[in-house]
Amino acid sequence: MTKRIVILGSGTGGTLAANRLRRASGEQVKITVVDRDDDHVYQPGLLFVPFGLAAPEDLVRSRPRQLRRGIEYHRGDVDRVDPDAARVYLRDGTVLAYDALVVATGARLVPEETEGLTGAGWRDTVHTFYDYDGAMALEAALDGFTGGRLVVNVVDLPIKCPVAPLEFCFLADWYFTERGIRDRVRLTYVTPLDAAFTKPVAAAALAGLLAEKGIELVTEFNTGEVDGAGGRLVSYDGREVPFDLAVLVPLHSGQSYVDRSPGLGDELGFVPADPHTLQAKARPDIFVIGDAAALPTSKAGSVTHFEGTVLTRNVLRYLAGRPLDTGFDGHTNCFIESGFRKAMLIDFDYDTEPLTGHFPAAVGLPLLKESRLNHWGKLMFSWLYWHSLLPGRDIPGISTRMPRAGKHFPVTADH
Repeated sequence: MTKRIVILGSGTGGTLAANRLRRASGEQVKITVVDRDDDHVYQPGLLFVPFGLAAPEDLVRSRPRQLRRGIEYHRGDVDRVDPDAARVYLRDGTVLAYDALVVATGARLVPEETEGLTGAGWRDTVHTFYDYDGAMALEAALDGFTGGRLVVNVVDLPIKCPVAPLEFCFLADWYFTERGIRDRVRLTYVTPLDAAFTKPVAAAALAGLLAEKGIELVTEFNTGEVDGAGGRLVSYDGREVPFDLAVLVPLHSGQSYVDRSPGLGDELGFVPADPHTLQAKARPDIFVIGDAAALPTSKAGSVTHFEGTVLTRNVLRYLAGRPLDTGFDGHTNCFIESGFRKAMLIDFDYDTEPLTGHFPAAVGLPLLKESRLNHWGKLMFSWLYWHSLLPGRDIPGISTRMPRAGKHFPVTADH
């Protein structure tokens, strides 16, 4: 009897999972992918839109056209999942039974959860580049900005691509320098963290880069209100940060159908899973990939790519009644665009923080160091995304597990 795999979501995770599963299983399984619309957006490119470095229309392609032949695509909204009955209910009345379910519906922005964020000033003096329309509106706002205080604020974590807000600051520094008005713009980065980043070595390097570029860093700021009319961010402890133009990264959550699916998600709507097998804690026949997962790793495209190998193997192993692969180590790899055609690179996993050295071996791209080579690597990723990552192909020389070669590990008392 043909096994049925249903994949919810055809963003990065859902698309590469479907394509990998098709290649690995041939015609032995039926794969159905579900999404609410047909527009696949290359989300890393949204960062560049406000600065005129990417054309919005170039970031969008057809979802079904990214899927291999033989994969069924169903356009529709998910109403709920019934894990006990192994059924997915869509709002158009369709019911999809499955032998294995892959949750790949990503994260959604919930700006309405922050008081005032979508009120006075929204899309005028208060913006976000984390969605397609927001990035385009922000391009116009930056073009008309001639001076004052520009504040970049992460409301809370987790968020997609945790380094993107920092990249925005660095690109803004470059952008205003090129326009000849950098001395009239006060750039401020406001974060709920106690440092510029979550990991100490990287946090120190990034804080140094912010200081070098004259970008103020405000830490441990938990935004409770955005006063667009008054031009200020207000934290829960009463502190205020004034702004003339605010660029916010809103709260994130999982998709709303997760909340309607008994036992599937956590309080934020993300799906808890085994951090090494990607099998959901709700049921053994459910797996999760990408931003939809509640895992102790970054919500980033590279993570989704590295998860894809293990997830594909485990879905097929589950269907065959075989033990699961515990091989996902939380590998994360992120280019950090730093402006002036340079970028940094960080590479880490569950147990190893970003370190200096080179990637993927002793000779390679420099880690935690600005270079033009990293900048070109960042630009090249767009081509790899459409032609290698989404089709489910391995990238030569890049392993699923974090490479240890080339990294400068700290010397311990035992070594």
